[in-house]
Amino acid sequence: MLKIGLTGGIGSGKTTVSLIFEVLGIPVYYADDAAKKMMNIDEKLKQQIIETFGNGSYLDGKINRVYLAEQVFSDKEKTKQMNSIVHPATIADAKLWMMQQSTAYAIKEAALIFEANAEKNLDLIIGVHSPMPLRIKRVMQRDAISEEAVLARIQKQMDENEKMSRCDFIIENNETELLIPQVIAVHEKILENIFRLHN
Repeated sequence: MLKIGLTGGIGSGKTTVSLIFEVLGIPVYYADDAAKKMMNIDEKLKQQIIETFGNGSYLDGKINRVYLAEQVFSDKEKTKQMNSIVHPATIADAKLWMMQQSTAYAIKEAALIFEANAEKNLDLIIGVHSPMPLRIKRVMQRDAISEEAVLARIQKQMDENEKMSRCDFIIENNETELLIPQVIAVHEKILENIFRLHN
């Protein structure tokens, strides 16, 4: 089974693309959702977060998102610290999940595949690309935050052009090109790759 990564900057529409793959019968591991879940239930992870960011990190045993966002998003060093705690746990969890799948290929959807060096555990990477103004607009609407707050998050991610240059496939999510035919084309190319590997 091939292990495929799906990545793109914040607001690029990774989840929308992932849902189309799911309709095609491809299982998707959502790294961000998995990380949030693990931060609430993994005791070792919780302990590391409390030790690093203080007791305010949790309220009634549940992650205190507002407190942590204030701590982490405003400080590059703290972002690095948080990633160094959460990424290894999520990468290990994704590996385990991949081993349990029985389809021709499975997808790991994650914003920070290259930043977390997770690409070494994957066979191919799909990039989802969107123009910057569209990404900003989407995140402002989705998270009800200001343009400045969106830009602060974008600046903490890898340069979009560099990210896309490292991907094997690129899907344009720009609201002018149709998404579904692009996803189907990538799906068919991946299946061709698998067919070639086995023949």
